[in-house]
Amino acid sequence: MVKEIFEHRSIRKYQSKAIPAEALDSILEAATRASNTGNMQVYSIIVTTDEKIKQELAPTHFNQPMVMQAPAILTFCADFNRFNKWCRQRNAQPGYDNFLSFFTAATDAVIAAQNAAIEAESLGLGICYLGTAIYNAGKIIEILNLPKGVVPITAITIGYPGEAPELTERLPIEAVVHFQKYSDYSKADIDRLYTEKEAHSDNRRFTAENNKDTLAQVFTDVRYPQSNNEYFSKVLLEVLKQQGFL
Repeated sequence: MVKEIFEHRSIRKYQSKAIPAEALDSILEAATRASNTGNMQVYSIIVTTDEKIKQELAPTHFNQPMVMQAPAILTFCADFNRFNKWCRQRNAQPGYDNFLSFFTAATDAVIAAQNAAIEAESLGLGICYLGTAIYNAGKIIEILNLPKGVVPITAITIGYPGEAPELTERLPIEAVVHFQKYSDYSKADIDRLYTEKEAHSDNRRFTAENNKDTLAQVFTDVRYPQSNNEYFSKVLLEVLKQQGFL
């Protein structure tokens, strides 16, 4: 059992203590050891510790306080720019200006990010994923000077924890695991599998604070409404076109 996996907590408050260089090096090396498609490693990691650049990035992550608090932000990018240049310099013609290639690189970037997260936690550091990276990919591209062929996929804040939150609830294993073939869920299955989640005190409070009847309505009406999904989908498709993947 890997303790860091089973005891993972998202850390949103950090101490001002700097991350030792050797710790950061270990985190980055762990990321590069991640599984990836064809051993192409079509991803890049942008390490941001500069306060000025963090201030520029903060609005792209909806000004969440942890962006400025954390000593470092790692932005994981799908990156075919480097691989394409290598191909051309070795008399090989790359054919990676398509959605499949983007999806491949995005998958590799996320796997690398998880390796980095686990290594950071094993060193006593805390992390939090920033899903906002994909929402505001175009602005992050400008701030981090990302060339064509590079798209930010996710980011994680890293630092010494300034809080000790409880473990976040999760659905039971049977809710997400299927053996041999996919078994669709009956109405009774949904009720049973989500009972504990809906009864959790934090989720009940969350539902009340948002003046909703059910937790599901918080997700569909407040956190991830259709209008936002459609807007950010359109924005992302434009970014993929701009960066040469469509």
